Amino acid sequence: MHKFLRAVGFSEITKEELHNIFEKVIARPTFQKVAEDSEGNEFAELTKEFGDFFGLSLRGTFDEFDEFHMDYYYPYFCGTTISTHERPDIEKHAEKESYAGVCDEVRVGVTLIFYLQNVVDYLAEKNNPLYHMQKNGVILSALSTDGKILLPISKDEKKHEQLEQQRMDRNSLIAAARNGDEDAIENLTLEDIDTYSLLSRRIMREDILSIVENYFMPYGIESDQYAILGEIMDCKLLQNEYTGENVYAMELMCNDIPFSVCINQKDLLGEPAVGRRFKGTIWLQGSIYYQS
Repeated sequence: MHKFLRAVGFSEITKEELHNIFEKVIARPTFQKVAEDSEGNEFAELTKEFGDFFGLSLRGTFDEFDEFHMDYYYPYFCGTTISTHERPDIEKHAEKESYAGVCDEVRVGVTLIFYLQNVVDYLAEKNNPLYHMQKNGVILSALSTDGKILLPISKDEKKHEQLEQQRMDRNSLIAAARNGDEDAIENLTLEDIDTYSLLSRRIMREDILSIVENYFMPYGIESDQYAILGEIMDCKLLQNEYTGENVYAMELMCNDIPFSVCINQKDLLGEPAVGRRFKGTIWLQGSIYYQS
């Protein structure tokens, strides 16, 4: 049983019920895509929506009798906003025909690693002679099984503008440092020392979550899971049409990166609302946006 099944409304599903769901997906998928995999074999993906933008995807092959044989499945949630325009590198997982996207995003400060959703599109586009010339973006989304709602940090408009300018200046320094600018590296080092000193003083009298507005950090030993704290920009309560369970779909802004998160209502502590913050652990997914 996949750990993140509950995030899309399958929290109480049994193995027998899940097998029946697989048969329904194979019989009547919402989407069906086929491409040639890395070894020259036919690769198929059958997707079934069980609510707005979420569902299950089955991946495998068709035999000579046109029967589908599933290799593996995963729950998914699709985002709607391009999160980054940095060009990702795609790497195949060792044990099966699944892929991870790797993206150096200045705004986060760490290398983003996500589970690739549109593998069939990637395999098809990879053989296109114009593939390396296309300007791509990545639409990020995430599933969560543990989260809570926090109140926003109080700040006036002037302070907000100052923070935005500081963030833009820091991103410029990081970009310059990545290109080998020694002055930028030295300035970043001094800035980190000053930040550490300031935090050390404030933490003595303030709660850490009133100081840190948002964060995006690797979580655990799996490379595509993160601990996040981000501001809720939009929130919708959706329902799994098969189980009747409710899930929250939230649009978050975290380290200036917009992306969507889906979490079961049972697993969320607190009432989400625009302006409040979501704190939790996520499994990051993403799809590459190909310009036509």
